[in-house]
Amino acid sequence: MIELASVIRDLREELEQAVVAAEGEALRFELGTIELELSVAVERTGHAGAKVRFWVVESGADMTASRTSTQLIKLALQPTLTGSRNPPFVSGRAGRNER
Repeated sequence: MIELASVIRDLREELEQAVVAAEGEALRFELGTIELELSVAVERTGHAGAKVRFWVVESGADMTASRTSTQLIKLALQPTLTGSRNPPFVSGRAGRNER
C-alpha cells in the first residue's frame, strides 16, 4: 500500500515537470480539474492520540489487517500556480523515461 499523501506528492511532481516542459512549446494543454478515483484502506490504530491514515491500495493487494477497511474515494483537484491567476499549461511530450 502507498500513503495517499505520497500519491498526491508524486502527482504534483509529475505535473510540475509537465508545466516546465510546456514552456516555449507551440502546442500546450490547459490543465483543468484533475479527478482521481482511488481505492483506499482506512486504518485506525488503537492507542490514545491515534490518527486515521489513508493508504492507496495497489492492484492485487491482500488486505489482512482486522482494523482496516477499503473504500473508494474520488478527489477533484484544481491545480494552480503560486503567484499566478492564469491556469497552468502542460506539454504533450513524454519525458525521457516515458513512451
